[in-house]
Amino acid sequence: MSFKVGIIRFLGTNCDADVKKWMTLKSHRAVYLWFENQFNVNDYDMLIIPGGFSHGDYLRCGALAAHTPVMKSVKEFATKGKPILGICNGFQILCEAGLLPGVLLKNDLQKFKDEWAMLKVIQNRSPFLQGTKKDQVIKLAIAHGEGKYFAETETLNKLVDNNQIWLTYENNPNGSVLNIAGITNENKNVCGLMPHPERALFEWMGSTDGMYFL
Repeated sequence: MSFKVGIIRFLGTNCDADVKKWMTLKSHRAVYLWFENQFNVNDYDMLIIPGGFSHGDYLRCGALAAHTPVMKSVKEFATKGKPILGICNGFQILCEAGLLPGVLLKNDLQKFKDEWAMLKVIQNRSPFLQGTKKDQVIKLAIAHGEGKYFAETETLNKLVDNNQIWLTYENNPNGSVLNIAGITNENKNVCGLMPHPERALFEWMGSTDGMYFL
């Protein structure tokens, strides 16, 4: 099945072309959407917010992007139950916009991490990763300086109770609480993760596990 996918671009987004190539491998039609404009939510089947350094990561990562005009449409899209995927900076933006709970902080030891990570699939009820099994381990690349997931105890308890923890690190590279690498909203249609599935598509890349996401 082919979908029309909107790829949100901000000043500083740098993984948009990779994500678009990823979509074409699955025969999806991908269209770029600019942060200054709203869009008709009925025109798209799926949204992806790629990685990068939106607006230079000033204030906090994703904080400025979360208040741009396009996010009004993204929030409307979410209320309709349509699938949204935020990758790395996209995950940060979804958290800053209130579409996902918690926040991404600076990594432990204040170091940028650029390496492969082994991840465990905690639940596969979202529109993404449905081709995997619970507890399956996949391999994806990470590249972030502020990927440490944090939330207060009450929020963490809700994530566990509502089965919103999506992916966890096998060897925590950044100090995330509960080893969290990705989460979903309660309805499971809004998903965010720090690792990059679009960087794991071919054997020559080092992994093909990014193909599981679509």
